[in-house]
Amino acid sequence: MIPAFASPDIERAFDLPDPEARKGLLLLRDLIFEIAADTPETGRIEEALRWGQPAYLTPETKLGSTIRLGAHKDARFALFVHCQSRLIPEYITAYPAWDRLDGTRALLFNHARDIEPLRHGWLIRRALTYKIRKPLSV
Repeated sequence: MIPAFASPDIERAFDLPDPEARKGLLLLRDLIFEIAADTPETGRIEEALRWGQPAYLTPETKLGSTIRLGAHKDARFALFVHCQSRLIPEYITAYPAWDRLDGTRALLFNHARDIEPLRHGWLIRRALTYKIRKPLSV
């Protein structure tokens, strides 16, 4: 079950003027919580605001790297990860030439239908368990 928003401010962060961006961000949010529920080592997921964007952290286990969701200047919406992490480079190794990227910091989307739970879920799972080194597998 996907939890309610952690606060009214977080809920407002999803109120974008572009309905397609809102739909995509909500799908990514759902995917984050679904993957976390299937990955017990992450512990509880905290939903907070970072730089005005919804962010997802693993405060109890501290095993994850923060994931943020929001609008992007070069796309309707994006999934952001820490730019100095190995997350995007590892993702590119696992899924070369599949997605539009903003360097090592974001996957870019223009439509909610572009979200693929298996492929994009792989990146989310890696972020939520970032400090657990596992072999790369698709």
